[in-house]
Amino acid sequence: MAENIFLFVPNLIGYARIILALISFYFMPTNCVLACTCYVVSGLLDAVDGHAARYFNQSTRFGAMLDQLTDRAGTMCLCVTLANFYPKYMFWFQLSMTIDIVCHWLYLHTTLLQGKTSHKFIDMSGNPIMRVYYTNKMVLFWMCCGNEAFYASLYLLHFTEGPLIDGIGLFRLIAYICTPVAIVKSLISVVHGFVASVNLGIIDVNERAAIAEKQTN
Repeated sequence: MAENIFLFVPNLIGYARIILALISFYFMPTNCVLACTCYVVSGLLDAVDGHAARYFNQSTRFGAMLDQLTDRAGTMCLCVTLANFYPKYMFWFQLSMTIDIVCHWLYLHTTLLQGKTSHKFIDMSGNPIMRVYYTNKMVLFWMCCGNEAFYASLYLLHFTEGPLIDGIGLFRLIAYICTPVAIVKSLISVVHGFVASVNLGIIDVNERAAIAEKQTN
């Protein structure tokens, strides 16, 4: 009997993440406590589903794609809310969403195409900075956490400054601290998109060369 991958434990966790995210989106304009709780729990489950996939030997392409899309949609919808809360900075939130969606999609799509060919591509892991980003799980974890904390703190600032620390609100302080992390993560996404574009060009050139060779033979 064929396995039903849609009922695998990590994918069930993924569905729970989607439900929590949708609840969060609905209450973002009005109830910051409920919205934040659902958003944070959905984010924390992002780590749980990966462990579940390894523990139950239930890693699937569908699960990986579900995980990525939930992450991207979550950040995008939070940015949409922030653009409404801070219309003066709408362009920057739009730019952030564009970089996040376009570069991740291009990188994932190109990675799949690379697996079907044997051509030589640009490998970002050869760069020492990128190698640390890819191989050090703690660095990746704190980069992702810092990025999410930046947007979450901006969201909470719309409602309250939070408890004061040396005369400055906690959420404002978190936003200041995490701003460099959010900028660096966006720049890394741009690098992803650029390298993916170059690699996609290599695929195009080689495919066109192969077609031309067939036509001449």
